[in-house]
Amino acid sequence: MTQIKTFLLFYGVAFLMLCPQAIAADGTIRIGFNFPLAGGLELAAKHGQNAAELLLKDIKASGGLKVGDKVYDVEYIYGNNDADPTKAANLVIEQVSKHNVLAMIGPLSSKQAVPVGQMANAFSTVVISPWSTVPKTTEKMPFSFRSCFVYTDQTPILTKFADQEYGAKKGAVLFNATNIYSSGMAKAFIKDFEEYHGPGAVVANEQFRNGDTDFRAQIKNILLSGAEVLFLPQQYYEVPTVVEQMIELGLDIPILGTEGYATDELLERCGANCNGVVFTSNYLPGNAQGINKTFVEQYSKAYDLVPDEPAALTWDAMRALFKAIKDTGGLTGNLIDDRVAVQRQLAKLRNFEGATGMMSFNASGNPDKCIVVGKIVDEKFTTHDSVCP
Repeated sequence: MTQIKTFLLFYGVAFLMLCPQAIAADGTIRIGFNFPLAGGLELAAKHGQNAAELLLKDIKASGGLKVGDKVYDVEYIYGNNDADPTKAANLVIEQVSKHNVLAMIGPLSSKQAVPVGQMANAFSTVVISPWSTVPKTTEKMPFSFRSCFVYTDQTPILTKFADQEYGAKKGAVLFNATNIYSSGMAKAFIKDFEEYHGPGAVVANEQFRNGDTDFRAQIKNILLSGAEVLFLPQQYYEVPTVVEQMIELGLDIPILGTEGYATDELLERCGANCNGVVFTSNYLPGNAQGINKTFVEQYSKAYDLVPDEPAALTWDAMRALFKAIKDTGGLTGNLIDDRVAVQRQLAKLRNFEGATGMMSFNASGNPDKCIVVGKIVDEKFTTHDSVCP
């Protein structure tokens, strides 16, 4: 980690010395995207792109983005990080120094979002992650924001839900020990569950590593432990295999998941096997009202799809960014100064209505917002509850 920070600081300072007046002379505002267009989360990234393109279409239809007394064209610079942290960090250099972006969106995964945040802050350039929930994504990095909640907000809610809905006093976790999101979520759940029920209440603490596809040994251990509920903090593409093997081995206990479940791909891959699964989420599109209704209608019409969580969070991140740009009152043409001005306005964002609800950024760049408790019923997402700060 020290080597990464030294690397980021060196290149950040070098860039600022070489390019003190990086001006976009053609009247175009460029926004960089640092997305996993391959590597496991490409479908989520595609849905995020879809949402962003909707906003770009609206801007072009209105003749551009008006900031102060000037109207700008907007251009998106899409970069593929391949779900790789090093590639994600290198993309920041490319987008900031070569493409002169005003701000950046992404990555989706915490593993890439943390080093990207470090790099973006070295360059004093705003980055908003739509879907990275690890606290370190924004920690002590004033130019790093997110439109999703922090993962530690979810586990107290799931702990209480397991008790109130299932009467579960003994829990189990199954997580990816080589993934900071999955392992961090597991650690948070164990802490909250045992604070609620007492030491030793998590009776099975099972791990696996990247690339594993056979979870039978861990499932057998959970079965023998007497656990009454399983916390499974995984991404949507990993869940179906675990669930299938649970059914095969006769482990029939409720599953608690996280915001990584909230995509249609989970329903398509898991089918009826996932009925009854409960998860926390930033967003579910059902019963859409207000600005969310507008978003759902536009997205569904454009893509013949119901928007999912990555789409809604990207839409909110983009709209918050465009508002911050407008709120500067005018861009100077000095890209370094303008990046700082955008950061200052974004940090002031309060009571902003998005598709995922009302959002205000706190001092850490995290939004104070409601958490949805979703449940899969008849192979469809349903909203069970909403818990607000």
